[in-house]
Amino acid sequence: MNDFLIVGAGLFGSVFAHEATKKGYTCSVVDKRPHLGGNVYCEKKEDINVHKYGAHIFHTNDKGIWDYVNQFVEFNRYTNSPLANYHGALYNLPFNMNTFHQLWGVRTPAEAKQIIAAQVARAKITNPRNLEEQALSLVGHDIYAKLIKGYTEKQWGRKAAELPAFIIKRLPLRFTYDNNYFNDKYQGIPIGGYNKLVDALLKGIPTKTNVDFFQDREALASTAKRVVFTGKIDEYYGYQFGKLEYRSLKFEHETLDTDNYQGNAVINYTDSETPFTRIIEHKHFEFGKQPKTIITREYPQEWTPNREPYYPINDTKNMAVYEKYKERSKTEDVIFGGRLAEYRYYDMHQVIASALTKVKKVCT
Repeated sequence: MNDFLIVGAGLFGSVFAHEATKKGYTCSVVDKRPHLGGNVYCEKKEDINVHKYGAHIFHTNDKGIWDYVNQFVEFNRYTNSPLANYHGALYNLPFNMNTFHQLWGVRTPAEAKQIIAAQVARAKITNPRNLEEQALSLVGHDIYAKLIKGYTEKQWGRKAAELPAFIIKRLPLRFTYDNNYFNDKYQGIPIGGYNKLVDALLKGIPTKTNVDFFQDREALASTAKRVVFTGKIDEYYGYQFGKLEYRSLKFEHETLDTDNYQGNAVINYTDSETPFTRIIEHKHFEFGKQPKTIITREYPQEWTPNREPYYPINDTKNMAVYEKYKERSKTEDVIFGGRLAEYRYYDMHQVIASALTKVKKVCT
């Protein structure tokens, strides 16, 4: 009889297991996938660490979290500087003076601000009713049409005019020549891939993969005093209040007989015609010099029960359903944590902080 059975070997489950074990509690971890690590899992191919479930770039302003992960694995100096490809023309991201020069040929912040202000004024939108109007009211026509509209509609599978305005609360505009996507002070990729981080967190802790908790729920739960559940909260409760909705992704991996395909780790495709949203070239996350390269095309798609749920759709309807599950969870001695169990999007540093906070609360 362990103290905790942890369902899910992603970052939340791995951090919880590590910290609880440090405090003298006994844990075991199960995961339905054939590997540990959840969505940060890396698959080694051609001596390249392939981010199997999409690009994962660690970034945070929290020195405590940065120091925490660096105790397990050394991080490199990778800085996320993606590009946008719109019908073959390349633009720097995030929106900064390089982007504005590429769009309009301007060279000074004053020139860029003048163009954006004029386009926003022409839009004449004072009370945005949807995402399209919200974006136009913030950045004007050119940035929206070339760099936001197509990408967003592919990502959500809906017309921008049908999406709620709150999805884009703000659109950062940088009037400096700075292509660093994240403003966070600390940023990088684990040298050798994220598996090194997860393996270090789970060292010495019993783990089993290819185990579906729901196939043998009672027997598995009986092995521990408490369950830490990181899967879908609606599934845990048998969809009692209805199914929560997600967006899913399809990844198309390809090995190429060249040492450098696109010259950058991430290039977004922002036109409507290209079916994928971005191409990732994995070797650039670790400045690789391998003779071959591996790229991944990322296709957003509707979520169905046989697909992986990636992005919670936190609209009014779904949040009302989630609140019912959240209230129900308060009546049981189960610990829910992570993106799926809490039905919210987490960056990696946020999910680690959440797990650390949860351990402090329950492991007194």
